[in-house]
Amino acid sequence: MWGAVALGLAAIAVQCWSPPTGAAQQLEGSGSGTGDAQAKGAASHEWMLGALAAVRDRSAEENIYTGTKVLADRRDELRSLTVGTRPAREARLRLEVGKDDLRLGNYKDAIAHFTASYELSGGISPEAAFQAAVAFMRMGETNNCLIHAAPESCILPIRGGGLHKDTSYSREAIRHLTAVLAKRPGHIEARWLLNLAHMTVGSYPDEVPERFLVPPESFAPEADARPFRNVATQVGLAAVSLSGGVIADDFDSDGWLDVLVSDWSPEGQMRYFRNLGGHFVDRTEEAGLAGLFGGLNMIQADYDNDGDLDVFVMRGAWLEDVGRTYPNSLLSNDGTGRFRDVTLAAGLAEIHYPTQAAGWSDFDVDGDLDLYVGNEHFPGQLFRNEGDGTFTDVAGQAGVTNDDFAKAVTWGDYNQDGYPDLYVSNFGGPNRLYRNNGDGTFDDVGPDLGVDLPVKSFPAWFWDFNNDGIQDLYVSGYEWDVRDVAAEHMGLPPVRTERDRIYMGVGGGGFEEVGTSVGLTRTTQPMGANFGDINNDGYLDFYLGTGYPAYEGLMPNLLYRNEGGRRFMDITTAAEVGHLQKGHGVAFFDFDQDGDQDIFVELGGAFAGDAYSNAVFENPGTGNGWIVVQLLGGDSNRSAIGALIRAEIDEAGTKRSVFRWVNSGGSFGASPLRQHIGLGGASVIERLEIRWPGTAAVQEFTDVRSGQHILVREGSEGYTTLEYGPRSAP
Repeated sequence: MWGAVALGLAAIAVQCWSPPTGAAQQLEGSGSGTGDAQAKGAASHEWMLGALAAVRDRSAEENIYTGTKVLADRRDELRSLTVGTRPAREARLRLEVGKDDLRLGNYKDAIAHFTASYELSGGISPEAAFQAAVAFMRMGETNNCLIHAAPESCILPIRGGGLHKDTSYSREAIRHLTAVLAKRPGHIEARWLLNLAHMTVGSYPDEVPERFLVPPESFAPEADARPFRNVATQVGLAAVSLSGGVIADDFDSDGWLDVLVSDWSPEGQMRYFRNLGGHFVDRTEEAGLAGLFGGLNMIQADYDNDGDLDVFVMRGAWLEDVGRTYPNSLLSNDGTGRFRDVTLAAGLAEIHYPTQAAGWSDFDVDGDLDLYVGNEHFPGQLFRNEGDGTFTDVAGQAGVTNDDFAKAVTWGDYNQDGYPDLYVSNFGGPNRLYRNNGDGTFDDVGPDLGVDLPVKSFPAWFWDFNNDGIQDLYVSGYEWDVRDVAAEHMGLPPVRTERDRIYMGVGGGGFEEVGTSVGLTRTTQPMGANFGDINNDGYLDFYLGTGYPAYEGLMPNLLYRNEGGRRFMDITTAAEVGHLQKGHGVAFFDFDQDGDQDIFVELGGAFAGDAYSNAVFENPGTGNGWIVVQLLGGDSNRSAIGALIRAEIDEAGTKRSVFRWVNSGGSFGASPLRQHIGLGGASVIERLEIRWPGTAAVQEFTDVRSGQHILVREGSEGYTTLEYGPRSAP
């Protein structure tokens, strides 16, 4: 997020990291038989455990988000102050020590330093008062919304069960924020937090001074919707972590969607939750994940075409050169939800750069999946799958190194020539649309096609939002400043955030930017994001997890509903999903298999003291038809990533088509690769067409009834109806 801007990261110098020679030689001498391959995999796994343990041990000194060295050094400096030190100098130092304590979750110590700084300034330092208010608010969130959580906790506007039971922290925050505004009435962040603090104690809007009031109507939804409910605690998914990724998919091949989550902290354990019929149990240890720490984002695919889903984990984001010591992971699944790290054996450990963005696709249409990793201020990597469990980086010869600050990676076939094209969203530079030339090379046609904005962007994805059979692009605008969101709610001009773009595919490989005309006019600032069909009408909706590292970055996550491919409506408040905590990995998945898509949001910030529990928003349902289509490639890649599904339906005499491309959805968080397709009022699909990637082979089925899960194998004459009964813990 902050990259080189954050806390002087550019001043940190770390030597380039590479795999230990001994480990590489051990793998080279292991042979090529089945037993030897297993030995290589075991050696690779042990090497990764050692590498991540070393990262964890160094993190106290080198990780400025979670490490303790900066605070220790500043405390030493504070203790070294002598009698007679100018009050202004001590006030500044105490302010910085307080910020470091706050970063690490030492809230009471932070407040003591902020209070001392304020007094040393003669009671004229709005910054010290503001930081004290932020610390009190964070204490209130921890004690009321995290330790004593309710389904309504931290949902904007805060009301009902979301009100704080212990209001002392919020009342202290109100007192300090009032002091800030007395000196700086134009302090937008203080005004915004003042309103939020009043909400938590039930005194909004009545007790907020009129000149500082955020109008209640600013939280009104653009359309009605049935409310969702956060059921994470009830279903066993309320894991507490810092920022991280999520994958919702069937890792143990039993038909039920499991959940894999990560925690970006160097001490953050990846966790695997097995779905036991709509309720989840932690099976991290049994899954072989113990000791696999960190990971800001993750994506799944069957990279070795053995019939089960494997995982790629991204590490080192935001840390610049330090991030080069954080190895990514390739986790091989044995088909039962047990994983082994094969990064070294697969040839993916030769060099690592800081990253949070990657995507699977078969760019050379040879039947196995390749991997693009978009790095931050370092060259991007295109790993060609050699078909034998190993990869080769061909980014340089392919012309896709990007050499910018990549925030999102997504693949799609925008010109419908059968070759996957690559879009890279960059923060602070032009975005890239790399057209696949079909000969192993790519050309950046982003500027020519007018899809290279915003200049500062984050999530991006290919989809077909209007069901015309042509892929479109969503690209977000992004800043790290709550002032823009707050100003919009206050009716003030936004400060600097660029608006989100929707580039609508118009055929022939062209695009038209339609973001404003379809209703995307507000400031969003998303990090995690994904799309799905919450009302089963066949049109794709999307959820944005918003925020940035600083504690004051409290802004509602957002849910947009697609109105027939013509417009998007903000239904966040009506659906009761506007969580204020920082949203990262997002996945749409039907965890209870009742026919509608629920929303998982991985919550938590970057700083060590900004942990939060994840949310699962259960869909109330609409009664519309649906079908789940799972594809199994043969000549194509086994995951069928890139395949096109077309469902032709008749709704009361109106015929239309619903299109889906197989992928895991948005660029931060991964939905299941099996496709959940809403059918609106139709009870039967008149014609179901599968167009396989690479081969362009087409399979057609007629009169497929709604409300079922089906499996389609490439080249088969029919499909298999899948039945999943209730399960219990083994």
